[in-house]
Amino acid sequence: MSYLASTYFAVFGLVAAGGGVMGFVKAKSKPSLVAGVASGALLFASSGLYCTGRTVAAAVLSGLVSLALVGRFLPAFMKTKKAMPAGLVAALGVGGVLLAAATALR
Repeated sequence: MSYLASTYFAVFGLVAAGGGVMGFVKAKSKPSLVAGVASGALLFASSGLYCTGRTVAAAVLSGLVSLALVGRFLPAFMKTKKAMPAGLVAALGVGGVLLAAATALR
């Protein structure tokens, strides 16, 4: 399960960081850039923690970041019904919360 979690959060981290960069490029939004790159870096760091066997620390970090992204993007998706970027990040966030919980309880 750690390999799955590591891969999931590495990809999620790249998506989050890429979304922050895209938000900056399209809308010149510095908050999008900072938040996207920071959350992406934290998710990528949690992926590394899974690889080194620090499962509990990885699950806590990835779960908290995923929960924060759900809190930000799920309401936006419910309002706009747009799959990109709100729907994608909200779905990845929900998956991240569930996966982090599953690995922490294991």
